[in-house]
Amino acid sequence: MSKKQDAIYFDNFIACAQYASQAAQLLKEIFHSFDPSHMSQWADQLHEIEHAADKKRHAMTDKLAKAFITPIEREDIADLSGSIDTLVDKLEEVCIRLYIHNIQSIRTGAMNMLDVVIRSCEEVCHLMEEFADFRHSKKLKDYIIKINSLEEESDRLFIANMRELHVTQLDIHEVLAWEEIYTYLEKCADACEEIADQVENIVMKNS
Repeated sequence: MSKKQDAIYFDNFIACAQYASQAAQLLKEIFHSFDPSHMSQWADQLHEIEHAADKKRHAMTDKLAKAFITPIEREDIADLSGSIDTLVDKLEEVCIRLYIHNIQSIRTGAMNMLDVVIRSCEEVCHLMEEFADFRHSKKLKDYIIKINSLEEESDRLFIANMRELHVTQLDIHEVLAWEEIYTYLEKCADACEEIADQVENIVMKNS
């Protein structure tokens, strides 16, 4: 298979990871300039990003179905593509939860968790940019380790934030709403780690 044909898959991984980073940055804008009256508009904007990522993934799936030879196993390409898509989906779910729970202000704990998610998405972008040269890359392992470390940081924040919800005098609806939002922020970090773990496994299988 030619280098140009190989690049189609790796370029698609990069593009989809960039959509995830774009979605995370939009969430940052939402969190920092929060206005409940704008939530419907923001949700539409984030859905447009998610839809564009879906289209990109479907284009690669179509290409994969017709390919005779692939640079790595078909199942690995499909699984990794699916995991990046899951990341974008979870980012959109955070926005949806803000909307359906009619959140009126953003808690500091959520901002801290989102900061970790944003950094994780940025590292996923770096990881995908390096992935095409995985057989010779000297940076790939560092990106994987960084993403794993950020997921551990997200775990710590999640536990601290969930405890705060239950030791602070809050309305039960607010507790339940924020439990769900924190959970989806944690799922975003988990999705980044899943991508890193899959890349690590692919490298091991092809080394």
